[in-house]
Amino acid sequence: MTKSIVFAISILITLGVFSYTAFRIFRFFKLTKAYPVKDWGKRFVVMMKVAFGQTKIFRRPTLGLMHALVWWGFIIILIGSIEMIIDGLAGTDRVLSVLGPVYDIITSLGDVFALIILLLIFAFLFRRLFMHIKRFSGIEMKHISHMDANFALSLIGLLMVSLLGMNTFYIIYTHSAGHEIVGLFPVSSYIAGFFGELSLEHAYLWHEINWWSHIIWIFVFANVLPYSKHFHVFMSVPNVFLSRLEPLGYLPNMPEITDEVKLMMDPNAAFADPPAEEGEINRFGVLDAEDVTWKNYLDSLACTECGRCTDVCPANVTGKLLSPRKIMMDLRARMKEKGPGLVKDKNYSDERSLVRSYISEEELWACTTCNACAQECPVNINHPSLIMDMRRYLVMEESAAPGELNAIFTNIENNGAPWQFSPEDRMLWAEGLEVPVMADMQASGKTPEYLLWIGSSGAYDDRYKKVSKEFIKVLNHLNIDYAVLGTEEIDSGDVARRAGNEMLFQMQALMIIETLNTYKVKKILTACPHDYNTFKNEYPDLGGDFEVIHHSQFLRDLIKEGEIKFTTGSFADKKITFHDPCYLGRANREYKAPREVITALDSSMVEMKRNKSFALCCGAGGGQMFKEAEKGDKEVFLERIEDVIECKADIVATACPFCMVMMTDGIKYKNREEDMKNYDIVELVSMGMGLKD
Repeated sequence: MTKSIVFAISILITLGVFSYTAFRIFRFFKLTKAYPVKDWGKRFVVMMKVAFGQTKIFRRPTLGLMHALVWWGFIIILIGSIEMIIDGLAGTDRVLSVLGPVYDIITSLGDVFALIILLLIFAFLFRRLFMHIKRFSGIEMKHISHMDANFALSLIGLLMVSLLGMNTFYIIYTHSAGHEIVGLFPVSSYIAGFFGELSLEHAYLWHEINWWSHIIWIFVFANVLPYSKHFHVFMSVPNVFLSRLEPLGYLPNMPEITDEVKLMMDPNAAFADPPAEEGEINRFGVLDAEDVTWKNYLDSLACTECGRCTDVCPANVTGKLLSPRKIMMDLRARMKEKGPGLVKDKNYSDERSLVRSYISEEELWACTTCNACAQECPVNINHPSLIMDMRRYLVMEESAAPGELNAIFTNIENNGAPWQFSPEDRMLWAEGLEVPVMADMQASGKTPEYLLWIGSSGAYDDRYKKVSKEFIKVLNHLNIDYAVLGTEEIDSGDVARRAGNEMLFQMQALMIIETLNTYKVKKILTACPHDYNTFKNEYPDLGGDFEVIHHSQFLRDLIKEGEIKFTTGSFADKKITFHDPCYLGRANREYKAPREVITALDSSMVEMKRNKSFALCCGAGGGQMFKEAEKGDKEVFLERIEDVIECKADIVATACPFCMVMMTDGIKYKNREEDMKNYDIVELVSMGMGLKD
């Protein structure tokens, strides 16, 4: 009875402290913005795969297995902890033994996992203390961050020692008392053999010491976690369950901007939602902690600080200030700093903000929106969406974009393209070619099967105009039923959106959707992954529902159907490697199509060390191609071209106009123009078909 009373008091104190902490954090959630949640069935599948199956952590197989074993072990051991709580309150002994053989499985697994986890904790501590792993460092990783991690790992180690001790002395005293041992304990049974003939009293005493130590450590651990990086033990599962289900390339729409744009385009348009109440701040984007969604804040609490995101960030890899991990840690710290004041007064201000006081503009503008960080995060945090919301604030609230980006905004608005070319010059690239135009076809009563979207780069960039020409040659040779918009085509707005100018993006998108609907367009064919992504994933939010096909997919299908036939010897003895465009690969999970096109040629294909979902960005995304890069050790495209050189490729194949520019520049900078070429995959196809001049 005394034991049960003491235990009840202990658990009440634990729950009381934990409830206070949970209530405090809950109040901070109430300060944030809404985040819609639906598709519960899909979420459950994602949770089982990512949270319980640890599929993301296994992207690094060895370390992934180590972490997964700790996680799975914790789940098994949790069952034993629940049993201890029941026993402690009810005064029973091993109450779950009624499960029979199932109980034997649970206890044996818990016993084995206790040893495995203990050994892995030693390995993790050794890595942190002596191996100086790069991703464990950074400006955001203060001394207290390392102390926090080491303390939490040590606490887990003590939990495992006390669990093994409890099981070991249970076996000894039960055996000494002549009773039947309930459960199976393969590891503890072995350890028990080292204690010789221990008296019943001493065995029971040591069992109780370990039993109480283990349960007290559990209670301490539960209340330390919310103040530790290991809070992810609690938060990772719900965070994965509530993670974004859209493709990584998707950016959430801003309905309030849609209202503004529709009013600008049609004065008779009505607000989708009622206007903000008088006195309410209707801020575009994120300036401070209260501007984020509750999911952004949940992301910050679930962050494990593992550094996998920062380790693959092309900006960070090349010595720039941006660290995706820091973005999450800064949001958490800022809410902790400002949250208590906002709880008392929603208009509270301390003259500081998340942007600038914590996160500099330089960090935000260094992001290429490649989504490598989101791809790598083991708990499905989406860093780019938060970075983009902060960019949106800078651009739409303060007009604080870099000067080069302001120039492209003006050009897109005035000329329909990022460059200062006349819209009337948009079809100059097609001189000497027969290119059907949508307006002409409609006038003759025809509706083509495909709208070929040339894009701004395909129309104006000197290098990519050659790609547009070769694509036309292939389409005409195969008698594909297609047409282009010609001078009616304007920029899709992708660059504007990734650079934070949501209003300009939506203006472009709504005008394009109106044009495409006028021509009854159903299928869009494009060579640009950025346009492919925005048409496919983002235009539907604005009413533009089209079937969108990237040219790599289109060419792959024609090859499989036997429509495209190659002449032999075109690429004999040539090694071709493929650079995965971020907005085709990670953003939309298309890795096979371009490789199947290349392997159909008579060449040898070689892979770079960083390929497919692990591929390094070329450095052009997120508006980077149109501005000076932030300070760092080197340009991202140079880091990437070094991967090409390392795999000894003769040709680096691309499938994106931005990647084409960056890879070509990389080859020039490395003085490899004589022995290394850069071709788009449609150029390779045209050469293989004998069409290219």
